[in-house]
Amino acid sequence: MKEIKIYTDGACSGNPGPGGWAAVLLYKDQEREISGSEKYTTNQKMELRAAVEGLKALKEPCQVKLYSDSAYLVNAFKLGWLEKWQINGWKTVKKDPVENQDLWKELLTLSNRHKVQWIKVKGHSNDHYNNRCDSLAQKASSNA
Repeated sequence: MKEIKIYTDGACSGNPGPGGWAAVLLYKDQEREISGSEKYTTNQKMELRAAVEGLKALKEPCQVKLYSDSAYLVNAFKLGWLEKWQINGWKTVKKDPVENQDLWKELLTLSNRHKVQWIKVKGHSNDHYNNRCDSLAQKASSNA
């Protein structure tokens, strides 16, 4: 399996408001940047969309290290929230419907296709690719 690194980020001007997402895919010495926007969305949706689009860009099953500054995204996988939500019929512990179910379900499908390691990075720090994703997502949100 190819080993890929994917950095992702989402941005929103207002929450909700116009939003953008971005991903940087790294394979050996190759870099690919992708981004997009939505006119009316939330920051959490853009964080999830960035991960979805990053994984969808892979043409074959890969070993992926996916880096995100979204604790919401990373913890859902690392702390077993997704399994609990599924067992509970996509309800939170407070019995409320899980938000963004469509994106979570798409992420589950994609993460089952690949071997994904979810890695939390500190946002707005010295991480070059996280900062690049932030810049691309901000730019995309301003074009929404």
